[in-house]
Amino acid sequence: MTSPIGIEGGGTSVVADGAPKPDAKPAAEKLEGRSPGQLMWIRFKRDRTGVLSACIVIFFFVIGLAAPLISKAYGKGPYTVYADERPELFDSAGVPVQPNGGISGEFWFGLEPGNGYDVFTKLLYGIRTSLMISVAVTLATVLTGIVLGVVAGYLGNKTDYLISRVIDFLLAFPAQLFFIASMPVVVSLFVDPRDETPVYVRVVALIAVQWFLGWMSLARILRGTTLALREREFIEAAKVSGASPWRIIRKEILPNVVTPILVQSTYMLPNFVTAEAGLSFLGVGIVEPTPDWGQMFSKAATELVMQNDITYMFFPGISMIIFIVAFNLLGDSVRDAFDPKSAR
Repeated sequence: MTSPIGIEGGGTSVVADGAPKPDAKPAAEKLEGRSPGQLMWIRFKRDRTGVLSACIVIFFFVIGLAAPLISKAYGKGPYTVYADERPELFDSAGVPVQPNGGISGEFWFGLEPGNGYDVFTKLLYGIRTSLMISVAVTLATVLTGIVLGVVAGYLGNKTDYLISRVIDFLLAFPAQLFFIASMPVVVSLFVDPRDETPVYVRVVALIAVQWFLGWMSLARILRGTTLALREREFIEAAKVSGASPWRIIRKEILPNVVTPILVQSTYMLPNFVTAEAGLSFLGVGIVEPTPDWGQMFSKAATELVMQNDITYMFFPGISMIIFIVAFNLLGDSVRDAFDPKSAR
């Protein structure tokens, strides 16, 4: 058998038949491309604060959606008046006899002074009511802001002028005062003031009033972003190719404004939660016996509760603080994940 012949300084080695071949070099690793969404998700997962905030927010939504199941497993409902069914648990003023608002193994968060509702189930259903209303308002305002903001920015001219002046006019309204003053007016459009207002009418009125003055900020942001995008080369190329304005907006503009939409949505929803709670606190939103976060604050502000059971405010107050802080931190994390150059 002939051995390999190696010549110093040139040529390649010759291997005779039957000799073992040298190990082949490992193939080059393939480069894997990542989409902007995948990069955003990788950056978001590295943010521990954002991940923890997302878990807390998801937890609140889960317990809100699962409130009927939790209530069934707990064995109590939010509408049971224990002051009538079990009067031995209350004194003559309607205050729970046991300390700390009647907190016990039977009533985990205690009993509400007055009617004697179970605080735990009332809080679960209150979270459910507030979140459902706030999500509905957020969806309505985001859709309105997308449509009007993108259309104004892309079409320009008279359309942009008209929509911009409407936005300026509505931004001049004092939002909180408008909410308080307009709620009774909107409700009276559906129900005679002498009749009892159904719950669904109040819910619709809350959504409509908050939506009316809630979409302008997002619309202005999207208008400015669209004004910058419509001068880009890929938009000009789409126009030259004969694409219709609707196709350009749908295929070219909207995918490039996802970032401000998501970031602003994470800031808008907690604002609507506090706004809805404030209206219910002032008595123009959800009222008893329908459970609501803000309505629980209103009950806690009464003289009976403040003088006899200050622990009643603890559970709804702490839960709302945790939810609002977590959602705001989630918004910061989403913004940082989309734009890593931004400083928190």
